[in-house]
Amino acid sequence: MATAILDLDVERLPQGISVPERYRDAMILLRWRGRPIGCVTLPLARGCVDDTQLREAVLDHTSEHVVAALQAEYLQNTQADVAPPYPVTVAICTRDRADDLDRCLTAVRQLPDDGQHVLVVDSASRDDATRRVCEKHGVRCVREDVPGLDRARNRALREARTPIVAFTDDDAAPDRGWLRALCRNFTDPSVLCVTGLTLPIELESDAQEWYERTCSLARGFHRRVFDGTSHPVLLVGRIGAGANQAFRRDVLELVSPFDEALDAGTPTKSGGDNDMYARILAAGYSIVYEPDALSWHRHRREWSQLRAAIYGYGVGVYAHWTAQLLRREFTVPRIALGWLASQLASLARALLGWRGHVPLDLVLAELAGCAVGPFAYLRSRRRLRAVKQG
Repeated sequence: MATAILDLDVERLPQGISVPERYRDAMILLRWRGRPIGCVTLPLARGCVDDTQLREAVLDHTSEHVVAALQAEYLQNTQADVAPPYPVTVAICTRDRADDLDRCLTAVRQLPDDGQHVLVVDSASRDDATRRVCEKHGVRCVREDVPGLDRARNRALREARTPIVAFTDDDAAPDRGWLRALCRNFTDPSVLCVTGLTLPIELESDAQEWYERTCSLARGFHRRVFDGTSHPVLLVGRIGAGANQAFRRDVLELVSPFDEALDAGTPTKSGGDNDMYARILAAGYSIVYEPDALSWHRHRREWSQLRAAIYGYGVGVYAHWTAQLLRREFTVPRIALGWLASQLASLARALLGWRGHVPLDLVLAELAGCAVGPFAYLRSRRRLRAVKQG
């Protein structure tokens, strides 16, 4: 069974919900005057939720958020949805996913026209489909001949001629207010990075359902500010996700470039965004999580893709911690052991068949990735040195 994805404004609720009967549940994004303020999942009876059930659920899940929004408006603490006072670059790093890139660029073209630049970095695609999609949309495309997501991110930051660079993944579709919501948080000069809320485009398969349960990219509906004094610099998983983030371009000089031995296209498979978040906090700068910056993500549809993704996340976490350990962040072993304890608890629940447990093959995939992570980072660093020397 699948879950329907719905997008409703609490001031204009329909008289109940009716979707095709193949859907077991409905995941409903709730907005207040266009702003995302909550999410509720309701069971469906033959594809329907009646008016009373819908309104009770909305009241239970959004009353606090609506009151907070009204207070902020009354106190004039919210910033209007206005164009950024400076030019911005929207960067998309991609490799061999022309269909996803086409959908992403379609969404980017529907953003309000604030004079933003759009830049696609082709991370060593194996055919010319990426170039053709970029020509179709009339956007600039530069090519990196060596694969690696962090390498492509660094190229985007170097190529951009704007003070802010906003990154979206090729398998994401930014919401209309995404870019403005990200950019309004850079008025504070201590903020080097802003991340946003990421929700699933679809939940049509078991793999997508379990991705959302185990690897959700959403970080809640409350704006938060992270800094190295009040937040542990290595526990950065709740800050945001690489599919939805923006940086000051001078992060390259103020902190350093993304670690090109990390993330997709390298043996480490992921971890580049978390590594950058940790280094920003360690350098004394701040990161803002802004839930108004909404983007929609296409989760992995096949079970084999989900298992590979979770394995890759395990590799990336321990690769990132290995990188931090080599930078003399000596709290890594304690944090790694704590995380391992939680994973072993998940393994025990899966083996015992506890209700709601994560499927055993996914638990084992993550553990296997974690075991490989440190060695993958060292191997990736050797490859990177060989590329630079060659």
